[in-house]
Amino acid sequence: MNLAIPILQPAAITPAWLSSVLRAGGVDAEVRDFKSRRIGTGQIGDSIRFDLVYARAPEGAPASLVGKFPSSSEVSRATGIALGNYLREVNFYKHLAASALISTPKCYFTDIDEKGDFVLMMEDLSPAEQGDQLKGCTLGQAKLVLHEAAKLHASHWGDEALEDVAWISQTRAAGGVGSADPKALSNLWQAFLQRYGERLSAGAKRVGEALIAHYGTYDAYYKGPKSLVHIDYRPDNMMFGTAAGGKPLTVLDWQSLALGCGVTDVTYFLAGALPRDNFRAIEKDFVREHYYERLCELGVKNYDFETLWRDYRSRAFALFLVAFYASMIVVQTERGDDMFMAMIHSATDQAMDLDSLSFLK
Repeated sequence: MNLAIPILQPAAITPAWLSSVLRAGGVDAEVRDFKSRRIGTGQIGDSIRFDLVYARAPEGAPASLVGKFPSSSEVSRATGIALGNYLREVNFYKHLAASALISTPKCYFTDIDEKGDFVLMMEDLSPAEQGDQLKGCTLGQAKLVLHEAAKLHASHWGDEALEDVAWISQTRAAGGVGSADPKALSNLWQAFLQRYGERLSAGAKRVGEALIAHYGTYDAYYKGPKSLVHIDYRPDNMMFGTAAGGKPLTVLDWQSLALGCGVTDVTYFLAGALPRDNFRAIEKDFVREHYYERLCELGVKNYDFETLWRDYRSRAFALFLVAFYASMIVVQTERGDDMFMAMIHSATDQAMDLDSLSFLK
């Protein structure tokens, strides 16, 4: 732990603390004052923008920073601690962000204590704008997203050393932490049906029942090379450049990082980010051109496209699984309800299009 900079929550932050954070990130500046406001739509953590007023600053010092903190909701905070989300994200920025190749925000300072309180202070990516799961993405944005996914997955492709890292989900050292318990999953599904049953299509209920009944088959199906997997790879966790500027794409929210089947991120993203009616006819070619070929360019070998496509189809339950699971363990909101329903139904459509239920037999 960095003892020179204490872990503070938003209400306790001072100009002197912000000055220390900047120095930790290589900027020798003195903050005189600041204004703060909440941003983003995160349900496990709270994000705050700090607009800085300097007493002294070098040229190029940031006009603002963005901080991420434990959720102000006790339910979501307890979930973040229990599932290791906060610890995972802090450690990603400390130990893996530099080698993961994917575009992430510059981290000025991050730390976590034994109680699970944490702070993550990052660059402000505006005028880039946060994606929106309910609005989806353009094809151009989706191409960028698949290119970045290929970078992440290629960065540690088949890296056996990561199996010894306990804070990454689903590694050998994690002892299975991060994989869902089938009985707990079944209980959550029943609770989900009770809460949202009237909003679910017949197809969604069919997919859910099949997935719960054969979760062990789904969980054990993939036997190929492992890579880092973001797990929650969707528009809400991405910042896209705008006409006013900003990086073309930056990926946020590393709280669920796992070791496993990389193409899961691609299936997960494409299930919910693009309208099926406009995308299903080009899906396979799109994945080949913008993900598979990029993987190969980055040095991934002995993984032919038909094998990747089979793995892609088998992972079509990923968005469905996360949607109903997450909806029951975080604080309930109107936007959250709409988002989870959109995720469930778009994932259902994808699974049906790809005949993914055949992988559960």
